[in-house]
Amino acid sequence: MSEITRIVLRGIGILFALALLVSAVWWGYTMTPTSEPCVAIGYDIEDSDERLYMTVGELNALLRSEDIYPVGRPIDRVSLQRIENVIRRHPMVRTAECYATPRQEVYVRLTQRVPLLRVQTAAETYLIDTDRRQMQARASVKDSVLRVTGAIGVQTAARQIADFAEWLQDNRYWRERIDHIHLRTPRMAVVYLKQPLANGQRPVVVLGTMSDYERKLAKLRTFIENSSDAIRDKQYYELDLRFRGQVIARTTNP
Repeated sequence: MSEITRIVLRGIGILFALALLVSAVWWGYTMTPTSEPCVAIGYDIEDSDERLYMTVGELNALLRSEDIYPVGRPIDRVSLQRIENVIRRHPMVRTAECYATPRQEVYVRLTQRVPLLRVQTAAETYLIDTDRRQMQARASVKDSVLRVTGAIGVQTAARQIADFAEWLQDNRYWRERIDHIHLRTPRMAVVYLKQPLANGQRPVVVLGTMSDYERKLAKLRTFIENSSDAIRDKQYYELDLRFRGQVIARTTNP
């Protein structure tokens, strides 16, 4: 076989191989099924029948702002992880889990942050949630929680006052009687009552520091329940619980 013939045959072989490669690529492309578009997104918000701090419109707008709103996109190009991460940024969202269904739908399962107490200072108003984290005070949050005012920082609110708020939720007697706490200084807390005493007055209750509040309030309960006759004859403006074993009752007319 001449050299020219070998070159020609080799060229034909190369062209045949290239033709097979192009055919395989084209066949694979035409036979690969196209991804169906996402047809809907839904949200399953836990306890939404009791409280709802966000709207579907807010959540959809959040996804659109990040250009990851899934409806209309090929379902295999929807990043479920990115949707989870963005939804978690909503100030009222505690957890988010995103998944797709065989019907080309995307669902997000959410839990909401739950407020524990409301903090009002001269500079701002905010909430502390049950995870002891600061959260926004929004118009949609109408939960009845303990209110604390005055000279209070976030760390104090998230620790000592949050401890007290949790205890108060489980104590029906004081939950029905304590209106709010005011910190005159970081170590001087006073309590304002919802209900008047037997004399029709609502004296300020001085706790001092937030330590040992259970014992202090147990002492006050005993005083209120056992001293109703004496209370009727006095005009107390302050009940001081800072001293062990006694309640110092200060009157406006000593």
